[in-house]
Amino acid sequence: MTSLLIHRARCIATMNDANTELQGASLLIRDGRIERIIPAGENIDELLTQVDEVIDARHHVVVPGLINTHHHMYQSLTRAIPSVQNAELFSWLQGLYPIWVGLTPEMVRVSGQVAMAELLLSGCTTSSDHLYIYPNGVRLDDSIEAAHTIGMRFTATRGSMSVGESQGGLPPDSVVEQEPAILKETQRLIERWHDASFGSMTHVAVAPCSPFSVSQDLMREAAKLARAFGARLHTHLAENDHDIAYTKEKFNCTPAQYAQDLGWVGDDVWHAHGVKLDEQGTYLFAKTHTGIAHCPCSNMRLASGILPLRKMLDAGVPIGLGVDGSASNDAAHLLNEARQAMLLARVGKALEPFGCDHGPADMTPRDALRLGTRGGAEVLGRAHELGQFKEGYCADIAMFRTDTLSMAGGAVHDPVGALLLCASNNADYTIVNGRVVVRQGQITTVDMEPLIERHNQLALQLALGVK
Repeated sequence: MTSLLIHRARCIATMNDANTELQGASLLIRDGRIERIIPAGENIDELLTQVDEVIDARHHVVVPGLINTHHHMYQSLTRAIPSVQNAELFSWLQGLYPIWVGLTPEMVRVSGQVAMAELLLSGCTTSSDHLYIYPNGVRLDDSIEAAHTIGMRFTATRGSMSVGESQGGLPPDSVVEQEPAILKETQRLIERWHDASFGSMTHVAVAPCSPFSVSQDLMREAAKLARAFGARLHTHLAENDHDIAYTKEKFNCTPAQYAQDLGWVGDDVWHAHGVKLDEQGTYLFAKTHTGIAHCPCSNMRLASGILPLRKMLDAGVPIGLGVDGSASNDAAHLLNEARQAMLLARVGKALEPFGCDHGPADMTPRDALRLGTRGGAEVLGRAHELGQFKEGYCADIAMFRTDTLSMAGGAVHDPVGALLLCASNNADYTIVNGRVVVRQGQITTVDMEPLIERHNQLALQLALGVK
């Protein structure tokens, strides 16, 4: 049993159902769980001498750990590639597929740790990752082992591509796999790594890549496999206009109809993007409680469009945040993603037809923080253990200083509001499962300097096609 006391915080945003925010309160953590939320007036002098560690939080705003619902961590190796800096989704992918063919197991492990370090420093404690390309002996195990090393709570999604260019798909034939092998490997990974117990550090989800890279048969069989083993389902859907056109041409339906016909709706499914879902699709997702990973920076970077966020939330669609691939963002700062979600929702409303009822209050700072915490927990199927401060919940915590330059003049008025409205700071402390993995702004679990150096070496090797 280990214990930790977060002592007398400037502000604790519990993100509970009542949106309770506490000044001067403390959090007692024991064995990876929230044991008590202690109000400001309670005498805890004796407790200070009984716990293993005390963190002075008088200058911190403390929030539940942020939750990232969509990522491609290997893409950290191909950020800012000049040839695709100004491309939309399909041409961006076609420019990068030939580079990604060179991925190795070491590249996946190293890029995974770099991506996770960036997330942890942004206050993110849980992340999914969608790895869908497996050349040169790469396995999803490489990503899972990276998460274990750095100490991040992880949902590893076994992606796949099975329809290459010769069959009318988007990816080159050299990066696709045979469907029986995909299903066999996915089952192996679930049996080896998926842990559905409370507070688990590792989940595995089933994740054929997209309508333009897998067959309908694989989608159906993947859904059956996932449900037979109690795993979740994830894919890309309705990301941009080309995506819509492909689905219409190849399958004569909308993306929402595609998902429904193949069994890809339900409270065990979440789709990345959903930017171009139509009214019927939004209704379907709300009715079936099908989730969306909203990736605002990537949607802006690739000019994919603006998700009608408030409309979907009001309809009842579960929505969390995602940083998406590092090469389509090109960053992995989840607090900033929440800020961008708030800002993009506001400008998106302003761009709607004249006469619509809109305003900045449609997406408040606390709404955005809720997307990054409670929203992500719901989308990943972990609302009963993550996303809020509640006794018995997992001790996943992000602490941001309120006395920094970027918070000056903001935190004195509203530390929670300032966290989303001011420039996005890195976390001072990030705690996962009761373990301090970021301390005073530094990763504690891996030596970052040689990791970054090796990552940059591998990035050059990959771009240049060096073996």
